[in-house]
Amino acid sequence: MLKLSRRFLLPYGIWMILFTVVPLGMVAYFAFFDQGQFTTAGITRIFSFMPNLLLSFKLALIATVVSLLLAYPFAYILSRKPERSRITYMMLMMLPMWMSFLLKTYAWMTLLEDTGIINNLLSALHLPTFHMINTEGAVILGMIYDFLPFMIMPLYTVMIKIDRSVIEAAQDLGANSAHILFRVVMPLSLPGIVSGVTMVFVPAVSTFYISQKLGGGKITLIGDIIESQFKQVYNFNFGSAMSLTLMILIFIVMGIMNHFDNEAIEGTLV
Repeated sequence: MLKLSRRFLLPYGIWMILFTVVPLGMVAYFAFFDQGQFTTAGITRIFSFMPNLLLSFKLALIATVVSLLLAYPFAYILSRKPERSRITYMMLMMLPMWMSFLLKTYAWMTLLEDTGIINNLLSALHLPTFHMINTEGAVILGMIYDFLPFMIMPLYTVMIKIDRSVIEAAQDLGANSAHILFRVVMPLSLPGIVSGVTMVFVPAVSTFYISQKLGGGKITLIGDIIESQFKQVYNFNFGSAMSLTLMILIFIVMGIMNHFDNEAIEGTLV
């Protein structure tokens, strides 16, 4: 039985080595070696781009918080719907995820441009127009639109498992809607919150295509700099050093979130 399980695990082990361990090893190598010579120049140069790194974390954090505020009530309402309605709403929610990331971003460009659909509609209604494209708000909006389903799905998965009798018991004991939300539903759904925050924050902080198109080159995030080092400047040492630094920071954030997740699970068991 043990030999059989090892045979089944062998393909996954090979896959992990080829597509996870080897690429990470290459990034670490190029971060500290330039043309075969050991150097820390790439690591020390990162500090000159600290404003871009902080801006990336700021926009990703805003997008994550807004996504949580939008996704939480939607996931809760969806989890209380009949099964047939839940399937329909989930299909509608996942439908944009089947579309090309490129097409979705260009669609938002068409909507947000100064002569785009939204401003043309405001002009037709004799209302003041707004400059929306090439701003931080446009980048945040793009992040929310693209990553919102990744917040909804883990929340919905956790909330659907909350026994209705628990909520009914809280109501019988005199708990109002606010008490049920903050003292019953939220503690039980905390693992979904942690998973959703992680799944939205990680791709948002490392994105580059959204900021390039909706930011118009005026909003330079850390992902844009890393992408330019590999595709334009061909400075693999510095690009790898920045990638490694961002990877470590993301691992730290994920470790913190997993710590809260473990505490939530322990609290639920107690």
